Amino acid sequence: MLKARRNPVNVAAMHAVLIVYTLIALFPVFVILINSFKTRKAIFREPLSLPGADSFSLIGYETVLRQGDFFGYFQNSMIVTVASLFFILLFGAMAAFALAEYRFKGNTLMGLYLALGIMIPIRIGTVAILELMVSTGLVNTLMALILVYTAQGLPLAVFILSEFMRGVSDDLKNAGRIDGLSEYVIFFRLVLPLVRPAMATVAVFNMIPIWNDLWFPLILAPAEETKTLTLGSQVFIGQFVTDWNAVLSALSMAILPVLILYVIFSRQLIRGITSGAVK
Repeated sequence: MLKARRNPVNVAAMHAVLIVYTLIALFPVFVILINSFKTRKAIFREPLSLPGADSFSLIGYETVLRQGDFFGYFQNSMIVTVASLFFILLFGAMAAFALAEYRFKGNTLMGLYLALGIMIPIRIGTVAILELMVSTGLVNTLMALILVYTAQGLPLAVFILSEFMRGVSDDLKNAGRIDGLSEYVIFFRLVLPLVRPAMATVAVFNMIPIWNDLWFPLILAPAEETKTLTLGSQVFIGQFVTDWNAVLSALSMAILPVLILYVIFSRQLIRGITSGAVK
């Protein structure tokens, strides 16, 4: 049997397109970074130029580190983002596996019900969510944000992962059952490794909205000890005066972990695009 070969020209062209899109996406990050090292006048006078001897300034970073608990905000954002992504991927993959693998009465209706979360924004239920958190004593806790973001990301995770789960070979799973493997072992050892590109896609789609969200941290966790980085940065934005040096410096420091997480997940995402999701 002849094995299909990938056209090297097409692969090279796809990689070139991905590089171009990456450079375009990173250009705003580059602009924010270079302006964080400038004086206020230089930011507005020459926003696209590199900082020089006359325009270089670290006043923004000094203000960020001096005013407010930046590292505390940073830690809160990391805890909320990583924990939310973990639960979204875990519970989303388990629900998708159940819907794709087992046929039961109401299977289709259950899938449609979960998909409704994609079409109906969770912010519509902000009042009810706040009342629920107050009654359970979770206001001003990171757990409240983790629960909300997990519920927010699960519909998309189930929708994407269930399609990939159906593409996993039934022969592989049946062979595992014949060998005496439990359903949990089949799920974690056989199925999950094959749908890593899909899980990376889900993680990328949910990571940025969670990290940059201002609405739920402002509603559910506005206390100083539970503020996220996005909410903590609002101290530099006033009604009449905005400290742009501090804002750009805070954004520059906040971009680094997002880029690291994006690189970790995007490798699987790009691999799935270029070589196929499930073999």
